[in-house]
Amino acid sequence: MPKKLPARFTDETAARKHLEAIQWPDGKPVCPHCNAMERASRITTREGLWFCGACRVQYTVTVGTVFERSKVPLHTWLYATYLLCSSKKGISSLQLSRMLGVTYKTAWFMTHRIREAMTPSALGQKMNPMGGQGKIVEADETYVGRKKGRTAPKGGAGHKHAVVALVERGGEVRSFYTPMLRQRDMRKVLHTHVAPDTKLRTDESTLYFGEKNYFASHESVNHSKEEYVRGDASTNTAEGVFSIFKRGMIGTYQHCGEQHLQRYLNEFDFRYNNRIKLGITDDMRADKALEGIGGKRLTYRRINAKQHVS
Repeated sequence: MPKKLPARFTDETAARKHLEAIQWPDGKPVCPHCNAMERASRITTREGLWFCGACRVQYTVTVGTVFERSKVPLHTWLYATYLLCSSKKGISSLQLSRMLGVTYKTAWFMTHRIREAMTPSALGQKMNPMGGQGKIVEADETYVGRKKGRTAPKGGAGHKHAVVALVERGGEVRSFYTPMLRQRDMRKVLHTHVAPDTKLRTDESTLYFGEKNYFASHESVNHSKEEYVRGDASTNTAEGVFSIFKRGMIGTYQHCGEQHLQRYLNEFDFRYNNRIKLGITDDMRADKALEGIGGKRLTYRRINAKQHVS
């Protein structure tokens, strides 16, 4: 028999109480308009409705979040968040629409709202430099998809979208979509996001030329000569991250528009940075995503299903 779903995925009241516990951990409602906590009073005529005595405005826990003004039931939102957070390679909008009983367009819109909640800025995370003294950061680049209007040349990857990943061994990953990937572009990413006293490990690409003068050390492996590990020099961790991302993009999402690529990268980064190996369960990961729903609203006026098969 299929496992019974938790109440927060099937009942609107349970879903609201669960979200209130995450958004208001102190147990006191916070007005999204003026941030007042002391003068909140419950309005009994509607479930979950509060009145702020400071600015005299009514509100609920979803006001000012990605769930605001949505016609989708809140328990459906919570279930969608759980499914997206617990699927290692993501879950397509078509599959989500079947599981939730909503239209494809609704499911597509929901997933993009949830991805916004997964961004470091939404979660209040400071983008401090990675690595540090004695720590190793791997840097690698890959190319995915195809740029609009570009045909595949006989050689090179100029027709594809460039993605850079920085992975601290035993720590987090940060992935970036870069419209142009030249040596100066890579240098900007590295010098912005990696501490100078870090041990940098890369492949033999000329994109990393000269970085040994900036970091504590820089060693590379030569993949063209089938060298993949030499001492602590390797990019195996970064390649593992790319492997999951590519399997998700090819096998699950199949297509991604350039304007949405960074959101997909944020989604895969979020799951990796909150993985089971770090002691984070699927439930904990979903709740963490719900922490980032505040202050993020997307208002797409029109969605063309033929252009967004994901």
